[in-house]
Amino acid sequence: MELGGAFTIFLALCLSSPPGPTPIPFLGNLLQISPNAPFQCLMKLRKKYGPMFTVYPGPWPVVILCGHELVKEALVDRADEFSGRGEMATLDKNFQGHGVAMRSIEERIQEEAGYLLEEFRKTKGAPIDPTFFLSRTVSNVISLVVFGSRFDYEDKEFLNLLQMINESFIEMSTPWAQLYEMYSGIMRYLPGRHKHLYYVIEDLKDFVASRVKVNEASLDPHHPRDFIDCFLQDEKNNPHTEFDLKNLVLTTLNLFFAGTETVSSTLCYGFLLLMKHPEVEDKIHKEINQVIGPHRTPCVEDRVKIPYTDAIIQEFQRLTDIVPMGVPHNVIQDTHFQGYFLPKGTDVFPVIGSVLKDPKYFRYPDAFYPEHFLDEQGCFKKNEPFMPFSSGKRICLGEALARMELFLYFTSILQNFSLRSLVPVADIDITPRMSGFGNIPPTYKLCLEAH
Repeated sequence: MELGGAFTIFLALCLSSPPGPTPIPFLGNLLQISPNAPFQCLMKLRKKYGPMFTVYPGPWPVVILCGHELVKEALVDRADEFSGRGEMATLDKNFQGHGVAMRSIEERIQEEAGYLLEEFRKTKGAPIDPTFFLSRTVSNVISLVVFGSRFDYEDKEFLNLLQMINESFIEMSTPWAQLYEMYSGIMRYLPGRHKHLYYVIEDLKDFVASRVKVNEASLDPHHPRDFIDCFLQDEKNNPHTEFDLKNLVLTTLNLFFAGTETVSSTLCYGFLLLMKHPEVEDKIHKEINQVIGPHRTPCVEDRVKIPYTDAIIQEFQRLTDIVPMGVPHNVIQDTHFQGYFLPKGTDVFPVIGSVLKDPKYFRYPDAFYPEHFLDEQGCFKKNEPFMPFSSGKRICLGEALARMELFLYFTSILQNFSLRSLVPVADIDITPRMSGFGNIPPTYKLCLEAH
């Protein structure tokens, strides 16, 4: 944000802004918003100032929206006004406003799930850390769409790619990254760990660029093989559009970010929760066995036939809340909202975690309670505030793909395996390893016992 524009917004918000804690010059509300737990700190401020308040995560103000009603009003009912892309300093230096999100096909997910099941069978029930098993298979779905081919699970180039993606997601959630979001104006000039994320993403961009060059050299405009070919074809047909090579590289990288860590982390969390609640796993096994059976490959159409399993998956997503802060929006015109004036250019954070744990709609917001998505007859029940992919005009374009992946992977694995924890149920800890931009699942091991 340019200094002049930011100062204008600063003055306007000072004159008619939502309430909030008094900021310290330059430091803003650093004393109230810990870089170690920004979401938790905002929820404490919500109790004092209400569901809409102003904070200074650094020298400039941001308006925070909490709870289903306010977030829905902003993102859905008044989507046009709140449709601007807010600033994320940790990524903007790399992406510079480029990138979108993703699509895929059910058969490709089923095929990749088959490869994963084979890898799990090879473990023969020995203890494993599921993290990279899951990230490899989910990332391969994106690879099939983007590159037109999958990677072998032992491919060193692929493993290096996944390591960089995982490292980036973790780095974005460190206190250093949160401090950079608050004080990017000065920290971009200072040495420190906050610089590491930039270089990891640059390495990722180089990897994708090398794959684009391979496609360019063998492009057949009449027979596109994958997403990259389609993009290159559009660029050649109309060189004045946004289908340029820079956007292609950054969009492709966007797909891997959005399509790997969020889904694989949700699955990791889900298995941990099932081991903590073995009675739930037993019910899922029975439902899958009765409806799908032990041999037929699960398909998306099965979702409506196994409501208990579907409800469990949504409760996993709600409770684990992989990206609690959501992504920032920006008011694209002067706006009056909830009795306050928000000048054009104001950054607004619709805090998705506050919606997923809104006590008005979820009886036990901080507990694992599948009945949040089940009625008294045991049928699946939609719950409107369930919006793990955000909502409105900037909803994650990969929502349909992510839902499909979560359902197909989850049912395929539990159709073939039972989960066994290495520690007593009472000792299973689901506390995030780190909580910042994302909730990073704790590291753990489990045994997969074949049926």
